Formats: sequence, C-alpha cells, structure tokens
Amino acid sequence: VLSDLGEDGQKHKGEELMSISRKALMAAGVVLVLGGPAQAQGVIAQKNVSLEMAKKIAEATLAECKRRGFNTAVVVVDRSGQMILGMRTDQATPQTLEMARRKAYTARMFRRTTLDWAKRTQDDPTLMPQRDLADVIALGGGVPLMAGNDAIGAVGSAGAGGQPEDDACAKAGVAAVAAELK
Repeated sequence: VLSDLGEDGQKHKGEELMSISRKALMAAGVVLVLGGPAQAQGVIAQKNVSLEMAKKIAEATLAECKRRGFNTAVVVVDRSGQMILGMRTDQATPQTLEMARRKAYTARMFRRTTLDWAKRTQDDPTLMPQRDLADVIALGGGVPLMAGNDAIGAVGSAGAGGQPEDDACAKAGVAAVAAELK
C-alpha cells in the first residue's frame, strides 16, 4: 500500500508500527461489536418471593399459630436471606420477630427446615461451626421456600409453645402457596 511507503518507496519502521497499530485497533473494534450480543447473554433471571406471596405465607403462618392458641411472629425472607415482610400478633413478645427472622434466614441459607438443620449439626463436630455464623439460629420454626430445586426464600415462625409447633406453623404458611411454587 502506498501510504505505508516513504518518499523513497521504502517502508519505514515508524510507519510499519502505525500500520500494525491501525490493524490492532480495527481488530479490537470488530471484537467489541461482535462481543456485544454475548454480553446480553450474561443477564440472568431468578425466581424470587414477591411481596404478595410473602403476605399470603405470613398470614397463613400466623393463622395456624393462632388456631393452635399461640401469639407469634413471622418473617419471610427472599432468596438472598433479606427480610421481605415481618408481622407479629398484638400479644407476641418483642424478641419473637428477631427470632423469626433468624429462623427464616437459617432455613434459606441451609435449604432445609431449621428443625432438621439443628438436629443435623447437633452432634457432628464438622458441622457445629455452622452454628456460630452470624444470624444463624439452631431452633425449629424455619422452612425454606423451594421452587423445584431452587431455594427462593424462607419463612420463620417464633413464639409458639415449642420448636415443633413453630415448625408446623411455618409449614402451614408454605402450604398456602404450594401451587405457586411449582
């Protein structure tokens, strides 16, 4: 190409480098243009708990505990363990809301009921350190919300007569939305 040649018709090193640089820039531009659609494939969609679903779960959980004669609290967390909704009955003690939050968080993080998780980690020295993690609590009453194999959140109940009762109330909350989780 004539533009790559000097006045004497010879290629000079500086001009040769310039030609290589132009080619490299053009190649990078092509990669960027063609790489654009590939970046769009990096966007992912995830199932999560909506506020409406959280309300249904919480109301069903509280209703089951009330039916059993307990004044309790309930918390629903999303797939990342963040609280979506917390409710407690008028007569529930102040700490029940925090206990319910921690139960829901634990159920979500370990993808199993907290009653099962507490039993599993109780005597296994390799699992006992899990109990020392922040916000984790080894008490029954937390139930994960599973959409297939995907844990999309959890519900925690606290303040019933004992851990099996809290567990039953939380399971009633999950049962209220079972059809939506499929």
